Amino acid sequence: MITVANIFVKYGDRVLLDKVNFVIGPKDKIGLVGRNGAGKSTILKIVSKYINPHGGQITYPNEVTIGYLHQEMDIPKGKTVLEETMTAFDKIHQLEARLEEINVELGERTDYESDAYAKLIDELTDLNDRILHVGGANMQADTERILKGLGFKQSDFNRLTDEFSGGWQMRIELAKMLLQKPQYLLLDEPTNHLDIESIIWLEDFLKNYPYSVMVISHDKQFLDTVTNRTVEVELGKLYDYKASYTKYVQMRAERRALQESAFNNQQRVIAQKERVINRFMAKATKTKMAQSMKKQLDKMERIAIDSEDTATMNLRFPPAPRSGQVVVDGKNVVKTYDALKVLSGVDLKIDRGDRVAFVGQNGQGKTTLAKILINEINATSGDINLGHNVSVGYYAQNQSDTLQSNLTLLQTMENYSPPEMRTSLRNILGTFMFSGEDVDKKVSVLSGGERARLAMACLLLRPFNLLVLDEPTNHLDMLTKDVLKQALQQYDGTLIVVSHDREFLADLTNRTIEFRDQKLHEYIGDVNAFLEKRALQNMREVEMRTQKSKQATPPPTSASGKRQVDHKERKRIQRNVQNAEKKIEKLEKKIEEMDLLMADNSFYQRTDADAQIAKYQALKKDLDQAMEDWEKATEELDQIE
Repeated sequence: MITVANIFVKYGDRVLLDKVNFVIGPKDKIGLVGRNGAGKSTILKIVSKYINPHGGQITYPNEVTIGYLHQEMDIPKGKTVLEETMTAFDKIHQLEARLEEINVELGERTDYESDAYAKLIDELTDLNDRILHVGGANMQADTERILKGLGFKQSDFNRLTDEFSGGWQMRIELAKMLLQKPQYLLLDEPTNHLDIESIIWLEDFLKNYPYSVMVISHDKQFLDTVTNRTVEVELGKLYDYKASYTKYVQMRAERRALQESAFNNQQRVIAQKERVINRFMAKATKTKMAQSMKKQLDKMERIAIDSEDTATMNLRFPPAPRSGQVVVDGKNVVKTYDALKVLSGVDLKIDRGDRVAFVGQNGQGKTTLAKILINEINATSGDINLGHNVSVGYYAQNQSDTLQSNLTLLQTMENYSPPEMRTSLRNILGTFMFSGEDVDKKVSVLSGGERARLAMACLLLRPFNLLVLDEPTNHLDMLTKDVLKQALQQYDGTLIVVSHDREFLADLTNRTIEFRDQKLHEYIGDVNAFLEKRALQNMREVEMRTQKSKQATPPPTSASGKRQVDHKERKRIQRNVQNAEKKIEKLEKKIEEMDLLMADNSFYQRTDADAQIAKYQALKKDLDQAMEDWEKATEELDQIE
């Protein structure tokens, strides 16, 4: 295991990590959570030996292997995707070369009883084990399997890495790391540049990974699927919970409630004792007793409530100048990239005040259409026009990556600012939680979330009445996402937002446009109304089923559009619905019983706590499956006459 002891990190006057301690076990699956800039990435960098702390020490096992995926990487140019990914096996080639040397030497030596000969045999055994551990015998097959899992096509393997964006290059680096199978895998926001299918594949890979994983992510569902332990970083301290994210949130609230209750009770006791002491001190006969009581009170160990970081940016979009009634008017828009057709003759009309969500699987054209309508790229054919007096504010999904690392925050704002706003830049930065000396920091030292906040601040320097946001929640912590959502709900212009985040989209828009099979499919209402009409549980099912629907052959239907079945088949389908409902009711009751059991603070001291938590997680998975079975059954029932 890796033991972190009394780690201290300080930048200027700010203590980032204040003598923190924790242990990473050989098979731990840890979610590292906290506010942007709290020190999560710093912890990964310290554990991976990427940087040194200002104090404290870390103890590692002998010959430990650590893989660290950070947010900024520089993939070498000039190699194909397959060639670069297979550099993950460079170490194996070195081991194989040494193995060959030993085999040659053993063939020449005759001192079979010597210590030197025995050492060679031990080294030979160790080398064979290490090569087997990383799968050296199936290098190319494993490489192709993992690249495909992360979204690459067979046709991509021989393309140069230079041709791919930063998000795709991150996937190459991640693939290399997964192939190396380090004993401690440290991942800093690995899902930010992945599409939904790749996220699900990675979840499954990490869930079954035989060694330790420590991951920073703001994706709640990803954390719940992958992790079984949550370490929170807040105001220089660490709080360790033996639970996945959703359970951690509940346990954290319970911990703070207990702290506050104990604190309040103690304060009442202290106030009562002080009143008695003051009354006794006024009487000569009671002075000695009062002094004794005061000494006891002074020795009392005071309960403290843990500090909580509740600072948020003060985000408010500027009032939108009035535009014409029609804001976007697109007709018969086609977009192809060589032989790949992304959009096929789509129409899009957006009126003033509309609030539109673009949803669907990655690669279906959401970002492409957004870039066409803001005139960043051209359509292959068709027309798309902005209405009278429309001014666009655009936030790209890689917006924070376009900031110049060598500039300070203030210089960055000056580059984006019109002259009349120059005097207000420091105040604007302050509302985004960059105050005092922060404005003189280089962009290069900011965390991913801090960069996202800075990019958002730059966006607000000019007024606009059409706001187009492409994956705006990437890198943002949970609290900051909530603040952004509240600001968007108050924005009085026209809004288009591209997102996979159901929680963020809920109650934010009044139209939902699904991108599927090169076409646009429109639904009135927000994402929840859309999901209800599609009868799907969450956004992941939308995006996964989009892919499956391409191969599906619709069953024969009647003139009404519904499938005709006989009485026996109808009874079978109805029975499936009833059985699924009974199973859901039974599982929900068991989960409710487990919730009550785990709410007791003494539960986590029980010897069978781990087994009970595993049982609880299994019940949750069974409930998810039962819900899916019920949805399929009810959908089938709706489709028959």
